[in-house]
Amino acid sequence: MEKRDYEMLVWSLEAEAREQPALFRAKVILISLSAYLLLLGLLGGVGLISWGLFSWVRHGWRLFPTLALIGWLLAALPVLAISARMLLSRLDAPQGRALKAAEAPRLFRLIERLRSQLKAPAIHTVLLTHDFNAAIAQVPRFGLFGGHRNYLILGLPFLNTVAPKEMMAVLAHEYGHLAGSHGKLSAWIYRQRRTFASLHEHASQRREEDVINGVFATLLDRFAPYYNAYTFVLSRQNEYEADAVAGRLAGAEASAAGLVRSELLAEWLQQEFWPKLYQQAAQRANPSFMPYAAMRKIAAATMPEWASKERLQAAWQRDSGVHDTHPCLRERVQALDQPCALPPALSVTAADALLGESLASLTREFDQRWWDGEKGQWQEYHRRHTRATSRIAELSGQPMEHLDASAAQELALLLAEYQGSAAAKPVLAHLLGRSGERYPKPVYYYGRVLLDEGDSKGLDYLEEAARLSPGLANDSLRAGYAWLYEQQGEAAADQWLQQLQSLMTD
Repeated sequence: MEKRDYEMLVWSLEAEAREQPALFRAKVILISLSAYLLLLGLLGGVGLISWGLFSWVRHGWRLFPTLALIGWLLAALPVLAISARMLLSRLDAPQGRALKAAEAPRLFRLIERLRSQLKAPAIHTVLLTHDFNAAIAQVPRFGLFGGHRNYLILGLPFLNTVAPKEMMAVLAHEYGHLAGSHGKLSAWIYRQRRTFASLHEHASQRREEDVINGVFATLLDRFAPYYNAYTFVLSRQNEYEADAVAGRLAGAEASAAGLVRSELLAEWLQQEFWPKLYQQAAQRANPSFMPYAAMRKIAAATMPEWASKERLQAAWQRDSGVHDTHPCLRERVQALDQPCALPPALSVTAADALLGESLASLTREFDQRWWDGEKGQWQEYHRRHTRATSRIAELSGQPMEHLDASAAQELALLLAEYQGSAAAKPVLAHLLGRSGERYPKPVYYYGRVLLDEGDSKGLDYLEEAARLSPGLANDSLRAGYAWLYEQQGEAAADQWLQQLQSLMTD
């Protein structure tokens, strides 16, 4: 199915789900059951044919039946093994630091209150993680036969930067999935999608080898896009229903404020907080602050930057995609009947209110774990950066014409890596202006510099780099394709890529 056709299918199914949500859910369940019956029927047919061939051989050894049985089993057994393994496999339990009720009694009391109000199943394990996120995971212990355990996953950065009422809304949203039986259905659908994806990949790679894989691949080619579209829309419908639960229990205003705050903070953490923390490695062998201890204070101090009207408008204008089951911010807030508004400043965070006295020790624990994992790479980068800075100073102190080609290339590449492409441009231009052998990496980096400046001539240098060095071909193709896709659209990027690939294979 073409991309546009898939998008149209998703949009039409979303309209159907809005008009008749219960009927749509029943349809998804029916499609899923039908898929299982089809799969089991196919596997049963494979088994019957295998048994028939075996019976034929057993009544008297003959060459042709024996060869037929061997060939059939060689084709059928891998399919049977993959199907059985995927149908019966266990989903991995989520990872994190398990919290005990004694460590966070207020959090566990809130969880129990929400469970009682929603008449939802119990949470078996509460996990604290390093992610800016909150989620419910329902994991079957016995594969297809169930035995579910419910995990509540809370990111310490999330707790540290949202309001208590907003955190309550998030917990109500996540619990709403369980209360609405979303968890078991979602886990079941996730397993089924994984099963069919594995079978599809296996059969597609071998569709020309034998009849079994050809039949499987053809059926799954037709089934997969429709099943993915139906289950995607169901998952998105579940999100709206869980938002409605959050609005009812925590209030629509707090729910909307939490959605806006988390959207803006997630972008700030990714684009500002973590990059600036890691930038210290260039100058310091140890960070000047630890992330989890500082995150809350820095988020509060920089709120005018990340919670600005401009950032909110940019987030508000983003549309929902057809790959992320979470609707866009605008549609979620409007579904709660709330306006586009910035969240209020915090006086108390959810971590303060729900983790209480354990917050300090948990923060130290998470900071220590982060540093234990990062220390080696951090300090190695610091050593390399220090050596590179010294070498750049040494080479830059000499007239460019006095540097041989090897030294000039070294200077250009060091500048590109540690100071950016703009700093390397003069050296790259000088090096490429010399007569004699062309070095692939300077050609590649110069092409990237030109593209960064909006100059399409950079594509010519990327093409040259790809021809000069097969090792740079993939990087050159990706860089050129991404630039053309952004500047001129997918058609122009595809045409350029195809032309370059054909030239390289000639």
